[in-house]
Amino acid sequence: MKQEYCTPTQHPKWFGLAVQALVILSQEDKSIACPSFELAKYLQSEPSLLRRILSVLAKEGFIGTREGRDGGYHLRKPAESIQLVDVYDVFRSGSRLSFGITETAGTHPLGKCMKSTLEDITQEMDDSIRGVLSKYTIADLANQLEAKL
Repeated sequence: MKQEYCTPTQHPKWFGLAVQALVILSQEDKSIACPSFELAKYLQSEPSLLRRILSVLAKEGFIGTREGRDGGYHLRKPAESIQLVDVYDVFRSGSRLSFGITETAGTHPLGKCMKSTLEDITQEMDDSIRGVLSKYTIADLANQLEAKL
């Protein structure tokens, strides 16, 4: 499996890794912190990349951290209260696609009209994505995962 490496900006895959990390943390004992290297190993991700993602989740209040020998990460909010749309909004994983689509239009008259039309379409795409993601929580995914395993 190809590993992801840290980049200076957020990557669309960060959303997927963040959701998976939150699901794993939702299944852990809240009194025990899960180290980033264990999460990275389980997710087959590069540890420093995952630590960057976890730091964003911690900054936004989804997870807490504990330093020291028994350090690691734990959910700070109940899994039932973490909607996927909230995680999506933190990482805005779709923004690169939308930006790329609208930036293909030129500055000529047709391009200007196309840019406006493409902006409307990409806004609708984003609204649709957010609508779907608002239906699910981390607990929903954890329950689905548990049923499949």
